[in-house]
Amino acid sequence: MIDGGDLLVPKQKFAVVALVGAPNSGKSTLINRIVGAKLSIVSPKVQTTRNRILGVFLKGPVQLVFVDTPGLFQPKKRLQRAMVESAWSSAWDADQVVFLLDSSVGITDSTRSIMEEFVRKARPVTIALNKTDLVHPTRLLGDADFFSSTKMCSEIFMISALTGDGTQDLVDSLILKAKDGPWHYPENQLTDLPLRYLAEEITREVLFLQLQQELPYSCMVETNSWRTLGDKSVRISQTICVERESHKLIVVGRNGDRIKSISKTARKQIEKLLEAKIHLFVSVKIDKGWGDRKDYFQSLGLKYDV
Repeated sequence: MIDGGDLLVPKQKFAVVALVGAPNSGKSTLINRIVGAKLSIVSPKVQTTRNRILGVFLKGPVQLVFVDTPGLFQPKKRLQRAMVESAWSSAWDADQVVFLLDSSVGITDSTRSIMEEFVRKARPVTIALNKTDLVHPTRLLGDADFFSSTKMCSEIFMISALTGDGTQDLVDSLILKAKDGPWHYPENQLTDLPLRYLAEEITREVLFLQLQQELPYSCMVETNSWRTLGDKSVRISQTICVERESHKLIVVGRNGDRIKSISKTARKQIEKLLEAKIHLFVSVKIDKGWGDRKDYFQSLGLKYDV
């Protein structure tokens, strides 16, 4: 405790917590649940998160900075390699690591290889068996036994990031492990991500949710212009980049109906984010090489040559 005159002020505590796991293990849903805000997009598609998403959580004198990382998998393309490198780098740099497992999938070869890497690096991890609302309890016990048998498993929690079950126990444990140290972010800051990036991610999420299996993973959203008007409303122009003419036709839809629906839904969500009236204009273009553009990697904070 710090003596602040008549008041005793608790010492600040701080920790960076990396959330890692295979694609679609629930990392983005968990960070949104903990922070209490939509920071990371969620969709049925794998590899939706492409860069590290930072969310700030406060409780009393403790500040936890959660890092939602891209899913860990065997990469093939340049962008995929950069995403996986970013995930591992976040894990090694963090004060604490939470490894999420999709309990509805269970233990896989990928699970074993990830844990082997933590053992090789002698890095203790907290295990979160996620999506427990979809699995019979006896199945969970088997998964827990697997992790208990590994050397680097510090604690195991059974949670559902979607419903919130068990998440408070997980957070309370992370709080107890935080070390004395100053906060890195102001009390009212939830993330370090710029608003235009969050707006792009909203449009990308709507795109994935509306089209799902119709549209391949290979697409991105970029902002062309962002202007605050005299009435405090915001005019935003975005472009969806796809790799093929057939993909463009899918996004546009018959008579432009699909792109209008995507724009309308995204606009409503961006208005909630910015708490302002939004004029959103979304276009589609073919950019076959967007996944190898150096400026795109830089915008995501990813390494280009990995």
